[in-house]
Amino acid sequence: MEEMKRQMASNKLIRKIVVFGGGGFIGSAVVDRLLEDGYELRIFEHPRVKPYRAFSSSEKVEWYSGDMLSEYDISRAVAGMDAVLHLVSFTLPKNSNEDIIYDVQTNLMAALQLLNVMRSQRVGRIVFISSGGTVYGIPKYLPVDETHPTNPLVSYGITKLMIEKYLLLFQRLYGIKPVILRVSNAYGPRQRLETSQGAAGIFLNCFLNDLPVEIWGDGSVVRDYVYVDDVADAFAKALTYEGKESVFNISSAIGVSLNQLLQEIEALTQKSVTLKYLSGRSFDIPYNVLDNKLAARELGWSPRINLREGLLKTRDWLGEKGALT
Repeated sequence: MEEMKRQMASNKLIRKIVVFGGGGFIGSAVVDRLLEDGYELRIFEHPRVKPYRAFSSSEKVEWYSGDMLSEYDISRAVAGMDAVLHLVSFTLPKNSNEDIIYDVQTNLMAALQLLNVMRSQRVGRIVFISSGGTVYGIPKYLPVDETHPTNPLVSYGITKLMIEKYLLLFQRLYGIKPVILRVSNAYGPRQRLETSQGAAGIFLNCFLNDLPVEIWGDGSVVRDYVYVDDVADAFAKALTYEGKESVFNISSAIGVSLNQLLQEIEALTQKSVTLKYLSGRSFDIPYNVLDNKLAARELGWSPRINLREGLLKTRDWLGEKGALT
């Protein structure tokens, strides 16, 4: 076992990467960034997910379809790779409490199966997307840093934490180096509006289509919005990180209430729509802003795109794709 750990720890030359969930909202931004950096990528997606764009002949991309609960499919995807990026989730925060067993059976078991395959194939590095918006629960102090207590209000956050713990266990047992990115509220192009997940994209889409906006609560809920290209940059830096830390907040570190977000979008679009305030949801944390100083110090990462610029880029993408009605 010690020999295996030494071999994995020495695996520092990374050229070939498999990206689980590389066709999704954040995953596709990560893929585009890594292709710019010259990596060879294998993208693993569910069979229903088709390539999000055409790749040029100069881009070294393989597109694999399969099931993360299938050991055969996972083994085929990981074979010959130098590192793994895990961006797959079978549930969303808002619905994970409705079927907790499914949340655990899919997300946790898929992650454990992936780790076992990495161990057997001696792949020594993984970057995992965790949830800065759910793992901490109700803040005891602000901004929330990586040492803050973790008391999630939703199964989604609990499962993310369980996966984090197993990643650290496999590091101790087998030398697989994990980098865990606790991402705050990401937004930007290719956001999946049909899931009603992500206030920035949904609100923008409603304004562009003259649709009413539904707000859970009185609009005072504060979130930390980070543009998706900045998240992709964090993944690129995490791939080559050789320090001793394992868990990083990836955030803007700026709190914006839903009402402030609506005002920003109204000014940006020069339009007004009907606002419908609904009863608040029990799992909505009133205030969540993450401290990102550790990522700045260790990864050399900090967000570059502010909210106004990010909303402009998202608006342009919505205009190009034809907004969802």
